[in-house]
Amino acid sequence: MSAPLPMPLNPPMSAPSADASRTGAGKKIWIDLENTPHIPFFKPIIRELEQRGYTVVLTARDAFQVCELADKFGFTYKKIGRHYGKNRLLKAWGLAWRSLQLLGFVLKERPIMGLNHGARAQIVICNLFRIPTVMIMDYEHSEMPAIVAPRWEIVPEVLLSENLHAKSKERIRKYRGIKEDVYAPEFKPDTSLSEQLNLGDKEIIVTVRPPATEAHYHNPESERFFIEFMERVMVTPGVKAVLLPRNKAQESHIRASWPRWFEGDKVIVPKQAVDGLNLLWHSDLVVSGGGTMNREAAALGIPVYSIFRGESGAVDRHLQKEGKMVLIETSADVHNSIPFQRRDRNTAANGGTRSALSDIVREVEGIVRADCRK
Repeated sequence: MSAPLPMPLNPPMSAPSADASRTGAGKKIWIDLENTPHIPFFKPIIRELEQRGYTVVLTARDAFQVCELADKFGFTYKKIGRHYGKNRLLKAWGLAWRSLQLLGFVLKERPIMGLNHGARAQIVICNLFRIPTVMIMDYEHSEMPAIVAPRWEIVPEVLLSENLHAKSKERIRKYRGIKEDVYAPEFKPDTSLSEQLNLGDKEIIVTVRPPATEAHYHNPESERFFIEFMERVMVTPGVKAVLLPRNKAQESHIRASWPRWFEGDKVIVPKQAVDGLNLLWHSDLVVSGGGTMNREAAALGIPVYSIFRGESGAVDRHLQKEGKMVLIETSADVHNSIPFQRRDRNTAANGGTRSALSDIVREVEGIVRADCRK
């Protein structure tokens, strides 16, 4: 595989002035990491907040590859709680139990704010203690009962016309771009991944993410599209799939149901957590039933085809309109609208801008000034 050229990065956000760096002095912000995409997303936000004098404390749920990836990124965190599967009663029990598990952490750390990207247990316990919560979110159709309604929301500007979760429109703030623009501009390719995963330089590499079968928004049609696409991979010479199951249970189910996919080296599953952006960069195309990976590919300018069949979000519709993503809607699309073509990895990707990161940090600081006790 030819070595990719480094992506041209935008200049990093300028260091805060002496006055700005003191705005967070003595103030503690708590970030709760519940899902794998939270790790790369919050890394630059943590850095910028700490440069402004804030103390940032982290908790992480032992689910998917959250803790493994947090370790890979060098985070210091308190591991609390786990995932309880797709059963709604167990989900409700898990939410209540993890909220109670977080109680000791809150009493010890006494944060002025809870910051998250959809971490419901954090919102529950913060609401109980009247700690302002800020939920950054980019999918308007997620279920948010009143007990997990955040006090503030920060959303992509394309979502402002949608029905959101904060109780007051005055408590909804916006940022330019998409969530993935927060961290994609900092990406630098690491060519050692090719050797690690045995990716040949003549094969067409497709990264495949199965649907989130345990999510409340799951539509079984996504699974059908996933299976149909994988069968296409199996009968197409010169194509290799890197499959990224969401957890061990999903991987075991797929291996047991379609063992022939894993004969030879046609379909591989990484043995450990890998840098998602780096894997996407080494791919010729991406087919995914999940939102974050699709939008990461779009942010890097990599051909991406979404087999997500839940209710379509405004961000994905926006990316489709801009020609950065293709939404697969029928079985015919699976067979006719996803071309197997090699991508020129020496072409500079869409590195994004720093607008999303700077906007989010600015809004967080504004909320601190407006609503958080010292």
